[in-house]
Amino acid sequence: MAQLSTFMFFSFVFVLVLVSPLSYGYDPLDPKGNITVTWDFIADNGDTYDVRVSIYNWQLYRHVEKPGWRLSWGWIGDEVIWSMSGAEAKEQGNCSRFKGQNKPHCCEKQPTIIDLMPGTPYNKQVPNCCKQGILSSLTQDPSHITSMFQMNYNKPSVPNPDNVTMPTNFSLGIHGYSCSEPIQVPSSRFTTDGRRWIEVLETWNVTCIYSQFLSSPAPKCCVSLSAFYSETIVPCPKCSCNCQGLPGSSCVNSDKAPSLLQLPKDDSTREIEPVVRCSEHMCPIRIHWHVKQSYTKYWRVKLTITNNNFVKNYSQWNLVLLHPNLQSLTQVFSFNYQPLRIFGDINDTAMFWGIKSYNDMLLTHGKNGNVQTEILLGKDAGIFTFNGGWGFPRTVLFNGDECVMPSPDNYPTLPNTASFLSSSSSLLFLSFVLSILL
Repeated sequence: MAQLSTFMFFSFVFVLVLVSPLSYGYDPLDPKGNITVTWDFIADNGDTYDVRVSIYNWQLYRHVEKPGWRLSWGWIGDEVIWSMSGAEAKEQGNCSRFKGQNKPHCCEKQPTIIDLMPGTPYNKQVPNCCKQGILSSLTQDPSHITSMFQMNYNKPSVPNPDNVTMPTNFSLGIHGYSCSEPIQVPSSRFTTDGRRWIEVLETWNVTCIYSQFLSSPAPKCCVSLSAFYSETIVPCPKCSCNCQGLPGSSCVNSDKAPSLLQLPKDDSTREIEPVVRCSEHMCPIRIHWHVKQSYTKYWRVKLTITNNNFVKNYSQWNLVLLHPNLQSLTQVFSFNYQPLRIFGDINDTAMFWGIKSYNDMLLTHGKNGNVQTEILLGKDAGIFTFNGGWGFPRTVLFNGDECVMPSPDNYPTLPNTASFLSSSSSLLFLSFVLSILL
């Protein structure tokens, strides 16, 4: 009987692991968020296809920053890309089997496609191209969530070449994303002049979702707390992102930063590992929440985001907060703000990001590497309190990654009224005794 119970327990744990958010990248604050790759067959030329590939970022707060997406797939046969506009293959590959000057654009079995740079000649462009692979989040800038390119490739040598065959093993080339196999969907349509619409031959979708666990085995940010009514500053938990002295935990002291540390160049196509300032938490990003002031009908919070990374500027950064009093947010200073109504009328989640050309770039450590704001919130009757850590956020995410919070046991607490009265009584008693003695 005991063995059966043990078997049932481990079976239950196994099922939980399979359906856990870490397995599928499910995000309760963005349950429908994904990046969709749409493959439209525009024309069948007999022995080649004309295809338009679009990349859509349907995520509320996750964006794709430098070095951008690097889309790859695996051909099922002997396909080669003959021409391409709006993007280019990173490697041409071995095209020696093709004689003469008319060589294909790419002969790789698993090509990697990268976006073109801004300012590319017009004859090589298509709509929504040439952004260096950068995609905005859906909330920050809906007009910049799409990338697109077109290509011409030959049909593979398969038994039935008349049937459309899709490549497999798609990848965005971005840490944390995993992609599904292609699925055929109802054919889309496109327009060249906004008046006449043309339906494509076939449309296939590939869905890519993000998992923080796949992105990095360790967190990337942490939260510290303080309040006007307490002298205690609760720091980020020790070893939030790494521990000094462990393998791969190198860090640099602020006063001894090597002069050779430089940001990657604008044309870089690789991600660079963070080089962080030495600290107890070892996180590249620290968010500090300070309950600054309390008024009769309002209370004020100061938010500070600090970049402890020596080798990265965070462009188009964003911050997502979960707190029950955000439904009464009255004013935000120096940040953009938008509520995220994920579940009906529940309004306890908000997204903040920088103002363009003012503080939308979080600079590296040592170059004024912080941005700040203050938010004013109304005191909701019946629920507002400073007791029990209620004034602090429930969840904090930076660029879509959840940050490590301090333990609730360590939150700043209100002064103990009983202790205060007891101390006052003791002082009065001592003063009375002293007066008698004198």
